[in-house]
Amino acid sequence: MSIFLTSHGAAGTVTGSKHLIEVRGDQGVFRLLLDCGMFQGEALREVRHDPNRSFGFDPREIDALVLSHAHIDHSGLVPRLVAEGFNGPIWSTPATRDLCDIMLLDSAHIQEYDHAFEVKRAGERGRQAEVEGPLYTKDDVPPAMALFRTVEYATPTVIGPGITLTYTDTGHILGSAAIHLDIENEGRTLHFSFTGDVGRYVDRLLPEPQPFRQAHVIVCESTYGDRDHAPVKEAEDTLLRHVTDVCVKGRGKLLIPAFSIGKTQELLYTLNALNNDGRLPRIPVYVDSPLAISATVIAREHSTLFRDAVRDELEHDPDLFTFPGVEFVRSPDRSKQLNGLKEPCIIIAASGMMEAGRIRHHLRNSLHDPANAVLVVGFCAPGTLGDKLLRGAEEVSLFGDRIPVKARILRMDFYSAHADRGELVRFLQCQDPGQVRRVFLVHGVDHALEGLRERLLEGGFKKVVIPERGERYEL
Repeated sequence: MSIFLTSHGAAGTVTGSKHLIEVRGDQGVFRLLLDCGMFQGEALREVRHDPNRSFGFDPREIDALVLSHAHIDHSGLVPRLVAEGFNGPIWSTPATRDLCDIMLLDSAHIQEYDHAFEVKRAGERGRQAEVEGPLYTKDDVPPAMALFRTVEYATPTVIGPGITLTYTDTGHILGSAAIHLDIENEGRTLHFSFTGDVGRYVDRLLPEPQPFRQAHVIVCESTYGDRDHAPVKEAEDTLLRHVTDVCVKGRGKLLIPAFSIGKTQELLYTLNALNNDGRLPRIPVYVDSPLAISATVIAREHSTLFRDAVRDELEHDPDLFTFPGVEFVRSPDRSKQLNGLKEPCIIIAASGMMEAGRIRHHLRNSLHDPANAVLVVGFCAPGTLGDKLLRGAEEVSLFGDRIPVKARILRMDFYSAHADRGELVRFLQCQDPGQVRRVFLVHGVDHALEGLRERLLEGGFKKVVIPERGERYEL
């Protein structure tokens, strides 16, 4: 029997997570795909052809798909995979399944909307649109969701011939998990682990990443492999300071681009705590993201996944995401009204990298005003609008218009859902490096990959590999 690993995404870049395992034996080949994520940002701009339109393998030949979590760069191409012929089970945790249900529909809506917008704009300019159709439509999502099969944490489950799956909580977002495969191989067992995205060792909504059994092969994310985050204790005070400076003293708008899953709930949790302590100024807070609103409902339904201290809080504050002054905005008309507001306010809207969603409309209407500010609270992949603003762009393009950047661009790393360099090393400390044959580093840019590789080699791991997209390894 031979076992092979090929990374078809998130290799040398952060997005597009897809890792194919092939188990070849006397009975044939079993092909197992880990994640089916969408490429975003620079990964799209550095190539001539959209990598989201070619998987690098035949979807009809994949026997099963295992998802680590619901973020679009890990699950966003599932409907396209199914539309192109995949018909096997899709394994996930229950929370990941519930989040994918709303996130994939939202993704389809955005693609259909963006395609229609491009066609309309081309027509207005008297030319034919030079864009392909959407990657998938809303009609493609229900058939994909029908293939989901859920597995709880720490519940070994047979998912293929001689292949057992076990999930452990990584604390990245609700339902996120590391994927552990025990693959029977001619009387021996290969212990394979894929970290997915690793969360933080901090006191927030979710528990710390959980240790896992000894592995022979590890595929590890590297998003912040070359840097460390600011201390946790500064988070509440820093957020309060930004609100006070921008909204109270400056009388401006504070825009917070945030992923609908995870970041938005973390922000609301902090703002709610500030409100409960009587420290939050009486400033209107608008959560302008239908997806975030739906995700917050799902978070409430899965509150058993919160860390113990948060569950204790629920006994005296049954809703940790709502407080006086917060408004959840669903309708497009109400969203548009926010652009005309002259009063100071906080607007939380998706997406976090500012590549899609309602935040782009708010940026178009607010970036020109020096009284306003944009608070970036998470990772922005190279080439994204968020990355450009963080790098000091003086002008950006939004909806075909050039917008001057006069608003302040602020940053808070605390709300990153990704482990930093030290936390990634800590996550792997449950392993005996002498028993790990290879570590494959993925989901990072070059300097992050090299930074983490250096630290792991110093820590005793003997072989740390940085694979290229499409490169095939025998395990």
